[in-house]
Amino acid sequence: MKQRLSAGVVVVRESVDGARFLLLRAYRNWDFPKGLVEPGEDPLAAAVREAHEEAGLTDLAFEWGSEFIETEPYARNKIARYYLARTRTERVILNINPELGRPEHDEYRWVDLTEAFTLTVPRLQRVIAWAASRVIRPAQLA
Repeated sequence: MKQRLSAGVVVVRESVDGARFLLLRAYRNWDFPKGLVEPGEDPLAAAVREAHEEAGLTDLAFEWGSEFIETEPYARNKIARYYLARTRTERVILNINPELGRPEHDEYRWVDLTEAFTLTVPRLQRVIAWAASRVIRPAQLA
């Protein structure tokens, strides 16, 4: 089976209580904004497009450049590539997907590191650990 690439963004926002990660819920599954890379589309551009389409985010700052992490293959040989970006936006807009006639996600949450690990599957926990190692200062992890 041919491998499919999706691209997304681990979005982090600073709060008075420290870094918060954006998670989106579809059914029982929590994930970051992401979607399939279209033919000829740059994966980073796809990730930015998905963050805008799924969460209404327009102010992403890629402080870590184009660095990314990929998951192992899952769900019919799909690989998810995640980039890391900051936002100042707190209010997320779960936009209507024209193909579905409703938002792709049922809920969003800005979560701390502990809740991010609690809500996600091991495939995403590896991504969260990668992001946290870049975002959270060692003193904050203690």
